[in-house]
Amino acid sequence: MSEPPPLPVPIISVRDLHRSFGGVQAVRGVSFDVYPGQVVGFIGANGAGKTTTMRIMATLDMPDAGSIEISGTDVVNFPTEVRQMIGWMPDSYGSYEHMTVLEYLDFFGRAFGLRREAREKQLREVMEFTDLAELATRPANKLSKGQNQRLCLARTLLHDPQVLILDEPAAGLDPKARIEFKNLVRLLADRGKTIFISSHILSELGEMCDTMLFIDAGRVVHFGSAESLRTHSSEEALIDIRVAGDAGALSAWVAMNPGIVLVDSHREGGRVRLDSADPQAVAACLRKMVADGLPVTDFHREARRLEDAFVDILKAQ
Repeated sequence: MSEPPPLPVPIISVRDLHRSFGGVQAVRGVSFDVYPGQVVGFIGANGAGKTTTMRIMATLDMPDAGSIEISGTDVVNFPTEVRQMIGWMPDSYGSYEHMTVLEYLDFFGRAFGLRREAREKQLREVMEFTDLAELATRPANKLSKGQNQRLCLARTLLHDPQVLILDEPAAGLDPKARIEFKNLVRLLADRGKTIFISSHILSELGEMCDTMLFIDAGRVVHFGSAESLRTHSSEEALIDIRVAGDAGALSAWVAMNPGIVLVDSHREGGRVRLDSADPQAVAACLRKMVADGLPVTDFHREARRLEDAFVDILKAQ
């Protein structure tokens, strides 16, 4: 008999991590594994423990208990080795006056120990990848928010790390810059990078990430695929309904019909949740709306939004 294929080895392994600040327990027993090539979205409210966990992963803080290994290397005992393996992009960073974009990146290339030819080659590649080549002579402290984020990402990529730890990289960006940054993350994923990324914008994480890690009050409350979150509930159906005329007619109709809940409203109607996801029950709901004279112009079933899934998970705790 042939031997079974070996099990994949985690590239990030977190075990029973704890960290307190005074009397506040920021991280309480967090454990998870990330495998090579995964793109993991790290989600939680302010104060949930996201940044503390990521800072320990990046060797910038010490745990009270527990361990983190990157490619089998302990981050506490061997921080120098780990820093060669990871790219850390904080939620904010400082810049230097009287230094151009090229000089800024060259400075960090030298700090990473890149020698002249290798450094020049890497500078060209990361500046082209992050669309900074045309800004090479621009003062590094005179960039827009989106340009600043691309500069920070370029700095993160200088030593070509296989693991990227990105803390709220899209925070404060305008819609165009968000799209540009999201495209860069996709390109990095296509290149086989393992990416661990935090954000409050769950819909964007759903488009970028193959795995979602939810944390609340310092504990992991969910770890799984984005698709499993959207289809998690098989007992309920979520329907988007649009009506002609007064959108308030929908909420008035829902109030008169048990088993149907108005999840949220918009100017053309709203989204309702049915107790049953059975197709016959969904069809019966539409028939009753029409029979009751509700002027329905659009009626379609949709998957749960990640925001709804996150709120439901927190309620279940």
